[in-house]
Amino acid sequence: MKSRQSNVPAIAAAKAGFSTATGYRIEADPRLPSQKKSPRGRRRPDPLAGVWDSEIVPLLEGAPSIRAVAIFEEICRREPGIAASVRRTLERRIARWRALNGPDRDVIFRQDHPPGRMGLSDFTDLGGLGITIASEQFDHRLYHFRLAFSGFEHAHVVLGGESFVALAEGLQNALWGLGGVPEQHRSDSLSAAFCNLDREAQEDLTRRYEELCAHYGMTPSRNNRGIAHENGSIESAHGHLKNVLRDELLLRGSRDFEDLAAYRRFVDEVVGRRNARNRKRIEIERLALKPLPERRTTDYEEARVLVTSSGGFILRRVFYSVPSRLIGHRLNVHLYDDRLECFLGSTQILSLRRGRPPQRSGKRGHVVDYHHVIHALRKKPMALLNLVYRDQLFPRRAYARAFEMLLAKESEKQACRTMVGLLALAHDRACEAELAHAIDADLDAGCLPDLDRLHDRFKPDEVVIPHVAVELVPLCIYDELAVVRAPKTDLVLDAGAA
Repeated sequence: MKSRQSNVPAIAAAKAGFSTATGYRIEADPRLPSQKKSPRGRRRPDPLAGVWDSEIVPLLEGAPSIRAVAIFEEICRREPGIAASVRRTLERRIARWRALNGPDRDVIFRQDHPPGRMGLSDFTDLGGLGITIASEQFDHRLYHFRLAFSGFEHAHVVLGGESFVALAEGLQNALWGLGGVPEQHRSDSLSAAFCNLDREAQEDLTRRYEELCAHYGMTPSRNNRGIAHENGSIESAHGHLKNVLRDELLLRGSRDFEDLAAYRRFVDEVVGRRNARNRKRIEIERLALKPLPERRTTDYEEARVLVTSSGGFILRRVFYSVPSRLIGHRLNVHLYDDRLECFLGSTQILSLRRGRPPQRSGKRGHVVDYHHVIHALRKKPMALLNLVYRDQLFPRRAYARAFEMLLAKESEKQACRTMVGLLALAHDRACEAELAHAIDADLDAGCLPDLDRLHDRFKPDEVVIPHVAVELVPLCIYDELAVVRAPKTDLVLDAGAA
């Protein structure tokens, strides 16, 4: 074509290596061979020709978000003659129709977060990981905090739901571990925390959240309800963190942990290794963070309860036992996510594990310590038989097994006496774990626990009191002391006379 600009078609074709006929043919039609092909038509009849314009398009226009599989099932009900192999054809045609005629879709605008600007919080459910604590299923959530610029993360195991207490405790732990405060704090709408709350309670929760952010000098913000991508800097990190925890559990070889503290250490180690990879960006962002306040603010809820004659108090549909000497007193209780701290006046007297009522049953939960009531059970052992919190009274599974076996093989009165005696032995000798192993050994051998034998086994060791011989000092020694001090007195007197 370059030669054609200065030569006739025959000469230009010869220079390009074409024949003269080809040169004239290209001169007459300069289109490429691929442009000369006629559009490919259908090789078989359209299976949707009878229903596309009359039935499918009206469905798409009336409900733009309807799934293609739902349309296919509806068309199959209306037209039984449509084959199942047409489904993929229908899906492709619906996708093309939506691209040409469908409604506008939301556009996600990628954001640039400068250092120190944005910190985000959210909760995620970890029930799918199959974690067990002491072989018991452990359903829980994870509070997750993340800085948008550097990717600094903090995770806190939450025993309850999405509450202000869990948010306040986790957020403050994250900020004090980070050593600084971002300008803004973004969270979701906390719909789980608002669930079943009246308007006054919702306003109180909002006020406490705003006061928490004001204490640290952060500007609070929330994404719109149901719009998860507005919190994308934390939502995406949820999935990555869950995958890392799942891999670490597989490498560990077990999903069972000795206690809650061991599981929390495991989570902290995993998150710490992730932060170590972002150390350089985290150090850059630390320079842009605002300083922490002088102290933390409250991360608990307050309640005032009365200890009843039952030896405890009821709070949030859960009965908690306390030492019986507190009966009739009013206690100030600080509710944390995992514990209750009880105060008599301004003096903290004990800390209790926080319990939760059974879901969908309407019954109360119980957090009971047999140490609090064993002195009273000794006087009334038959009270154990129908005690409302009897199952929660036993500190270990071995004691519950023993009581079941005692009820099956002995009278109710004797079974209660023996069981109370076992609990009293564990209390008096501080041998709860060792006694549980001994009870399990007896039950596995097919015999009942022998209370007298166990008393002998766990009795205090006999200690031989040494004989101490005390020798009295003769009184004449005191006369010798007086003689020794006499010359010094004389010297004083002589000095005074002089």
